[in-house]
Amino acid sequence: MHAVTNLSTKKAWSKAIAKPATEFAQSKLPIISGSIPPSLKGTLYRNGPARLERGGIRVGHWFDGDGAILGVNFSDEGVTGTYRYVQTSGYEEEAAAGKLLYGNYGMTAPGAIWNQWLKPIKNAANTSVLALPDKLLALWEGGKPHALDLQTLATIGIDSLDGLGDKLAYSAHPKRDAKTGEIFNFGVSPGKNATLNIYKSDRTGKIIKKSALELDGVPLIHDFVLAGQYLVFFVSPVRVNPLPLLLGLSSYSEALQWQPKLGTQWLVFDRDSLELVNRGETEAWYQWHFSNGYVDSSGAIVAGMVRYEDFVTNQYLKEVATGETHRVAKSTLWEIHLNPHTGVAANEQVLDKHCEFPVVPPQQVGQSASSTYLSVHRQGIDPSQEIFGAIARFNNTTDTLTIADMGENRYPTEPIFAPNPENPDTGWIITVVYDGNTDTSEVWVLDSEGLDREPICKLSLPSVIPPSFHGTWQPG
Repeated sequence: MHAVTNLSTKKAWSKAIAKPATEFAQSKLPIISGSIPPSLKGTLYRNGPARLERGGIRVGHWFDGDGAILGVNFSDEGVTGTYRYVQTSGYEEEAAAGKLLYGNYGMTAPGAIWNQWLKPIKNAANTSVLALPDKLLALWEGGKPHALDLQTLATIGIDSLDGLGDKLAYSAHPKRDAKTGEIFNFGVSPGKNATLNIYKSDRTGKIIKKSALELDGVPLIHDFVLAGQYLVFFVSPVRVNPLPLLLGLSSYSEALQWQPKLGTQWLVFDRDSLELVNRGETEAWYQWHFSNGYVDSSGAIVAGMVRYEDFVTNQYLKEVATGETHRVAKSTLWEIHLNPHTGVAANEQVLDKHCEFPVVPPQQVGQSASSTYLSVHRQGIDPSQEIFGAIARFNNTTDTLTIADMGENRYPTEPIFAPNPENPDTGWIITVVYDGNTDTSEVWVLDSEGLDREPICKLSLPSVIPPSFHGTWQPG
């Protein structure tokens, strides 16, 4: 943990996280420019760490901040926005105490050493969201999801999805098959050797099937791939050193070690039975996020990912929470071709540009997708000092990149694809932009086929929304 420092000499983005975000109840969002497309109906939900300090002390890592949900609803009556913290038990306890009480991914619990066992980890509910027919789930991969009201974003409570049991976690990157409505996800249970738990749910989120596989050591698994009839996991060579963690001498993040000699393991499961089809090993890399996966005409699995050469990305993300970064953790877009029966056939870099937060149109998840949308850096900036200032569309057929540069000191979030109901292969990209020039936040709607054109519309938000991790679009 760190004392709050002076942010005056830091980059413009640091102002967005300098103080805890301010909630707002449902409010009409004024149009700054352009007009709202008549066919754009539904709700954008976003989740991210919105409070990175309490009682004058900052958290240890960007991943430690309390989660807050932004809901932006597009309807015939106009556009409204709501922003609320997820009322986890840890959040409520710390709010009452006026200070940090819990450990988390990048910090140990404050105070005496025995606090590490009394109050070890807080569910921050800060990573992603899953919109179900009757509730919104705020996701955090170290524990169970929190259910929220879809309209008011009021916290209902911990949700076990009728099948998680007492100790099973539910990751922040579920995959939904748009044709069947099935939802797939996983969670990792700790132990001398961790257990990978895989879940299949119906369209309501209820878990209808589970399986489990013992892993080698305790790896860090953040995301996976749905590709046709397969679920694919790539287990990078990051492992927990258990002793300092168990003794309360280090946080989970500090206990993670990069061990490239282990290589990257791959695991292929059948999506219906959730049984292991095959496993193997290839060269070492790290990835947080996959863009998509599909099975090609030869029967090979093709998986897209944002790939790092090592685990320096973790240190960079720790620095983000301080408002000042120094490391460069370059990531580029890759495709992995994997025969589910014989192993990896080829690894290919398809875009040599620092990028993250890859998404594809939701109706193309698990199938060959026409385009991948990404967060990228602006041209000519220093990536060790700035966070992403542009979004881009990578055409998977022509290998061409179209960039929407937000301008100096403006920072967009992960691009979310909202399909046009009249032609679902086209649609809009919706992103939340923090403007460091005016210390305000806006919602931008762009043409998915023409990101380099002027935004279709911009809307003003009542308060600053700090940079967030992941979101989803729920059609209206």
